[in-house]
Amino acid sequence: MPKKFIRRFLPDHQSIKQNKALKIFGTLLHEPNLWHLNRRSAAGAFGIGLFFAFWPVPFQMWLSAGIAIPCRVNLPLSIATVWITNPFTIPPIFYGAYKVGTTVLGTKPEHFEFQFSWQWVVESINTIGPAFLVGCGICSVVFGLAGYFSLNWIWRLQVKKAWQRRKELRLHRTTAK
Repeated sequence: MPKKFIRRFLPDHQSIKQNKALKIFGTLLHEPNLWHLNRRSAAGAFGIGLFFAFWPVPFQMWLSAGIAIPCRVNLPLSIATVWITNPFTIPPIFYGAYKVGTTVLGTKPEHFEFQFSWQWVVESINTIGPAFLVGCGICSVVFGLAGYFSLNWIWRLQVKKAWQRRKELRLHRTTAK
């Protein structure tokens, strides 16, 4: 079942409630639906988390939590999914988003070398910024929707298989008597 698989990777709700970065949400974190794991809450949380994972901002977790709370989807899964973009995966993911942006805008990809400085960021906004931001927006929507519908479909498929196994087991028991 997807529920058992997902639970293995999620932090417990007490550690999230005590997270200093999420204290801004206050008592909203006490809503029981934010911790419930079912098909609707898991698929919604996965879609929201993937949507914000492609945003090139340092506060993706807050954005994901800020949308997960009013949508009443699983908060831990929404926050955990954002971490698909981490220090190891950001370069290839954001480069892919840049390539998507250049393709959509019809511009020629420019050669650039990343430098960890504020001056490089300011200069790059004019050169690669538009294609990068358009690519991030497109990837954000596409992967968010794909994540939502994929997890929803996988969950339904697993439930259908479980029902089929129970039906076969019940039939096997009745014929064995």
